[in-house]
Amino acid sequence: MSHEILTPDEMAKADRLAIEGGPFDGYALMRNAGAAVAALVLARFASASTVHVLCGPGNNGGDGYVVAKALVETGCAVKLWAEGSPKPGSDAALAAADCQLKAQPLGDFEMKPGALVVDALYGAGLSKPLSAEAGRAAQLAADMKVPVVSVDLPSGLSGESGATLGEAFQATITVTFARKKPGHLLLPGRNLCGEVVVADIGIGDKVIDAVGARCFENVPALWLDKFPMPALDAYKYSRGHVGVFSGGPSATGAARLAAMAAARIGAGAVTVLSPSLSLSVNASHLTSIMLRKADTLEEVFGFLDARHPEALVYGPGLGPEPGVGNFLLDLLAAAENSPKGLVLDADGLTSLAAQPEALFAALHRMGAPRAILTPHEGEFRRLFPGIAEDEKLSKLEKARAASRLSNAVVVYKGPDTVIAAPDGRAAINSNGTPLLATAGSGDVLAGICAGLLAQGMPAFEAGCAAVWIHADAAQRFGPGLIAEDLPLALLSVLRNLREPGALPVPPGSLAAGKTLS
Repeated sequence: MSHEILTPDEMAKADRLAIEGGPFDGYALMRNAGAAVAALVLARFASASTVHVLCGPGNNGGDGYVVAKALVETGCAVKLWAEGSPKPGSDAALAAADCQLKAQPLGDFEMKPGALVVDALYGAGLSKPLSAEAGRAAQLAADMKVPVVSVDLPSGLSGESGATLGEAFQATITVTFARKKPGHLLLPGRNLCGEVVVADIGIGDKVIDAVGARCFENVPALWLDKFPMPALDAYKYSRGHVGVFSGGPSATGAARLAAMAAARIGAGAVTVLSPSLSLSVNASHLTSIMLRKADTLEEVFGFLDARHPEALVYGPGLGPEPGVGNFLLDLLAAAENSPKGLVLDADGLTSLAAQPEALFAALHRMGAPRAILTPHEGEFRRLFPGIAEDEKLSKLEKARAASRLSNAVVVYKGPDTVIAAPDGRAAINSNGTPLLATAGSGDVLAGICAGLLAQGMPAFEAGCAAVWIHADAAQRFGPGLIAEDLPLALLSVLRNLREPGALPVPPGSLAAGKTLS
């Protein structure tokens, strides 16, 4: 697989394992890395008047010395600037010794328009702010609007969290090696990296497998083998039934958005569970979606006993009052009626913010993770205040901690949505779009999650697939998107996923509800 994401520590382990296993030693890997960066500079920025290579004292700087040497040998005008000296005997020291250019102090760095900067100061392992000299270099590059090629990660950015550590370079292109790091995808790192190019420098897939990464970029290859495809003998209830709780007469639209999304993503049957006061409003807008009165727990239990839905959506449009949360807790307390799958969103999350322990206990009683929580930043802070306030944790680690605490898959929404499972697996989404910053889009996401759960997709893979598909649909629709457009926009995404070659088709399978594998 090539969608693993490695933390800086995991990348260091991959380097060690690759060196131990050969055929490349550390300096050979450094030469490979520098050659990859130099090749990109020559391919993309051949018109640059001067290439300014900025080198730090560590391995990132060593890559920079290799870049400078390679570019000089092709006839490029190169100036070399260094902050500190490599440790004697290190690979970076070998690279510096092999480079025929004399390095000037970074504190004297200057340049003219039309130049290019290769930022090889500090890579993904940086854990402290840039020096004043390095910060000035970053600001000068920004002020002069020259393109910047960063090696591994823009200097000043944390590879662990994507956070800036004071000043940071704004890269036009970032060239990293073997695999991406969390800082390439988590904000603000995602914006500062520009285009991210992953170069092969000789660290093979077997080495990455040995590292045992538990974080992934959320791309279809991560979940396609679990994506549901109706069997030949499928009927509507074998494709999964979703129940969606509706709000009062003036707040019914959210439930209908979720219900339509669940149907579009493939659930065979969808029922809106409506207060009696909202029945006429919902009925006037629903056609293929079924409708059922659900004022009391007994009426909800009646629906569960009669229809055995595979997933419920609870929260959109219900209101943030504590009574809304109490209703769900009472529902979950009845073990014989406990839903097979649950998506908890919006008001469902806020209504339980005063008693999160009760919710988490209920989710643990469900056994294997069968719930998906979909909080945005504000809802996350309300439901997981202790985790949210821990400034030492990245968004990735916050999502993982919340997932372990709640025994649910947590979809921590935002431009850099993180999906985390209680077992430590996590995915960072990379196709997010501001087009989704529109009222009701989260309700559609909740419905997609539920529709996939209902079709038998495991909760982690369902959350990952829902987030990616949701964003891809928005991008395909384009400007002018509103939430009502999203369910229909799913069609082109699904067609693309299911076109020949996109998904393996199990030959001769007639088993109802079977997923592709």
